[in-house]
Amino acid sequence: MPVLLPTSRTRGHAKGAGARHAQHQVKDHAVVIAGAGPTGLMLAAELALAHVDVAVVERRADQELTGTRAGGLHARSIEILDQRGVADRFLREGQITQLAGFAWTRLDISDLPTRHAYGLALRQSHIERILADWVSELAVPIYRNHEVTGFAQDETGIDVTLSGGETLRANYLVGCDGGRSLVRKAAGIDFAGSEPTLSNLMAEVEMRDEPAWGLRHDALGFHGLSKTESGRVLVVVTEATLDRTGAPGPRDLSEALVAVYGTDFGLHNPSWISRFTDAARQAVSYRKGRVLLAGDAAHIHHSVGGQGLNIGVQDAVNLGWKLAQVVKGLSPETLLDTYHAERHPVAARVLRNTMAQIALLRRGEDGLKAAREIVSELLGMDEPRKRFGAMMSGLDVHYDLGKGHALLGRRMPDLDLTLEGRPLRLFTLLHDARGLLFNLGEKNSFDTAPWADRIQTVDVKHEGDWELPNVGQVAVPSAVLVRPDGHVAWVRDQSHHGLADALTRWFGAPAA
Repeated sequence: MPVLLPTSRTRGHAKGAGARHAQHQVKDHAVVIAGAGPTGLMLAAELALAHVDVAVVERRADQELTGTRAGGLHARSIEILDQRGVADRFLREGQITQLAGFAWTRLDISDLPTRHAYGLALRQSHIERILADWVSELAVPIYRNHEVTGFAQDETGIDVTLSGGETLRANYLVGCDGGRSLVRKAAGIDFAGSEPTLSNLMAEVEMRDEPAWGLRHDALGFHGLSKTESGRVLVVVTEATLDRTGAPGPRDLSEALVAVYGTDFGLHNPSWISRFTDAARQAVSYRKGRVLLAGDAAHIHHSVGGQGLNIGVQDAVNLGWKLAQVVKGLSPETLLDTYHAERHPVAARVLRNTMAQIALLRRGEDGLKAAREIVSELLGMDEPRKRFGAMMSGLDVHYDLGKGHALLGRRMPDLDLTLEGRPLRLFTLLHDARGLLFNLGEKNSFDTAPWADRIQTVDVKHEGDWELPNVGQVAVPSAVLVRPDGHVAWVRDQSHHGLADALTRWFGAPAA
């Protein structure tokens, strides 16, 4: 993984030998990404697969991550990684489990129509490491020990200033720099939402006495003590006050445990302690000129349900191919407006369901306890379980692309196909992050030559029904256009009506 600034075209601001020591280099990239967390790394990989010159700016010296943070991947995220041919790297290291849940009610999704009807328990530190290795293979440079400190846009590009004084010249800057995003603040994008109503401490510690394992609710909120992979104790505890801010210490943790359990179980030797709240905020716009936002920079919420990392990765996959199309001059900038239009409602729904879960979990009054029990009973029924399971695992995301076939705007299922007599899975045709037009009808019936550099057209065979989460079985069409993010952009009816418009809308004007 590169640590030094990579070689590219440079220009000096200063002139003359006497000014050399003050000279700041300007390096050119098509896209600069602020932040090498899961969202930034996934976006870097998407752009690299599209052969876009992309660089990442990261304040950490390496990919080491202190703390537990996110704990796994939901089904749709595993599908997305499968679409790129790297899911096995994660599956080898994680533990397949029924990860989806709502307000701590587990949701079994094993009967949902997906090849990955499960979640993957895998700590964020491992997820980041695997993503970083992939990005390194794709030869994406990372400016480590640097932070974005500012930028200036003009009609032809954006100058991105780094903490070391270097300046990067790019076409676009994407802020994947977390909930306190400097990129978002410098762009003047409002972060609208609600103030925190509770504060949690999370830590990994050793305890002299046997802790009270498991989860509990009380008048303060919700708490849990569990064993980590290393045999230490993972603590989640709700604080009695919102007054404390900043970096928490062992005393904060001890006092919070005593308030709930009457003892701190002799806690000692903490590996890390972090504080997080249920503040729910979302950027009012995911784009301002040449600046875009993704992941926590665009939306924050409580960690209950484990959706944050996952929707950040999914943001990246929605944005990456669109940004590549615009950077290459194949599509107009208006294509980037569809990123906000499609992803903003997804995060808004996550904020909504997270706030609902917190409302059910946070207090111990009889009324809310009864509400929790009723919700849990409801989610034990098949249809509610499947509906909420699809929502919490990201399998039911539906972009509004207009009226038409039930597939339109939804994720394409990973079908077992036959191509030229050999079996293959549909997702293998998306490994290179290009569009896909697959035809189940008469062979060679589409003229897609003007878009041949942007989409792959294949004649395939498939037997069996098609089923979508929360929709059920759908009519099998004779042809489908799939975007690089795996969502359906066009479905053939009785004619080829609308195909050229869909190709132009998503993949740019036909080549001359």
